[in-house]
Amino acid sequence: MKQYLLSIYQPAETDPPDNLDEIMRDLAVLNDEMRAAGAWVFTAGLHPPSTATVLQASGSEVLITDGPYAEGKEQIGGFTVIQAGDLDEALEWGRRLARVVTLPIEVRPMQDR
Repeated sequence: MKQYLLSIYQPAETDPPDNLDEIMRDLAVLNDEMRAAGAWVFTAGLHPPSTATVLQASGSEVLITDGPYAEGKEQIGGFTVIQAGDLDEALEWGRRLARVVTLPIEVRPMQDR
């Protein structure tokens, strides 16, 4: 089975929604359904982009600066790695995740190891 990254995009540096507890409860249910289907590999939420640190090599030196590396109105707030038989199956899990978190989801196949 191929692995897919489901990236959750959220507005950068905004307050959490009022119904965050409900969203997290529904997300736990979806993750359990992914586990039961054998699709779930792992998931993680990320701290705000302002907590990021960027390391950039320049010759033998590595420059360390405050992040994020990519500035934007939206940032990756979390992600889930799943395994699915094909893109259609991965997109269906992505649809379900989008309905739960009410945020855009990017589905991207991962390279084979």
